[in-house]
Amino acid sequence: MKGSIVAIVTPMHENGEINFNDLEKIINWHVNNGTNGIVAVGTTGESPSLNFNEHINVIKKTIEFVAGRIPVIAGTGANSTSEAIDLCKASEDVGAEFSLTVVPYYNKPTQSGLLKHFELIANSSKLKHILYNVPSRTITDLADETTLKLAQIENIIGIKDATSDMFRITNLVKNKPKDFSLLSGDDASALPFLFLGGDGVISVTANVVPGHFSKMCKFILEKKYEDAIRINEQLLSLNNLLFVEANPIPVKWLLFKMKMLQSDFLRSPLTKLSKVHEKALLNAASEADIF
Repeated sequence: MKGSIVAIVTPMHENGEINFNDLEKIINWHVNNGTNGIVAVGTTGESPSLNFNEHINVIKKTIEFVAGRIPVIAGTGANSTSEAIDLCKASEDVGAEFSLTVVPYYNKPTQSGLLKHFELIANSSKLKHILYNVPSRTITDLADETTLKLAQIENIIGIKDATSDMFRITNLVKNKPKDFSLLSGDDASALPFLFLGGDGVISVTANVVPGHFSKMCKFILEKKYEDAIRINEQLLSLNNLLFVEANPIPVKWLLFKMKMLQSDFLRSPLTKLSKVHEKALLNAASEADIF
């Protein structure tokens, strides 16, 4: 699992129903622009506000639209171990091979609880599991020691780390099994993450600049560092302003402005982008050659 992997949005109509025509359109756009993988129904895909059947149907349709061209990673995280297992089993039933499972949120488990949680999930299906550590959202932090224990399980194949902690990535690079993938979950620090030995990025920004992110990751893996730095500089403002309000509010708005989506509708409690941020985001998009 390497390169630029997009945490894709879930397109919706203004009435709140999922827009599968737009989903197919943006998937084809990503494949044609070098995206190396797609995460369906992660945070960016509004997983908290999709019901179980919608969640699995988006994963199913994503797999159908991708048609084997690049890997699809099913978002299967939950703060209940049994619910996460149910999502994994249902995702496997509709053809998923990979899953992304976030650290349980709100209920603040111990490290031993996290170890058991992910062990049970790994044993529940034949999916290849990627751990997801994002303490800014979950409160609980998956310690490196716990990650390295979980990395010994055959079908736990990597981690998405959104801590932007460069000591942590250095420690994991040094101590992880050779075939365990390290994926950045923070666009702003993705470049140093990759410089230090990371394998790729699960990106929000790649939703709007798939070609740029794909090339940046490719350049680093090919040791063309100056070319990678040049792209990263072009994306600096965008990486920041896509999080000026809660993800995926800004990225859906920008995709709508790019005419990649028919609507920037988000399900409650999320609301559309505040007008005060629109000009700055358009300027950042211009710097990134979107417009």
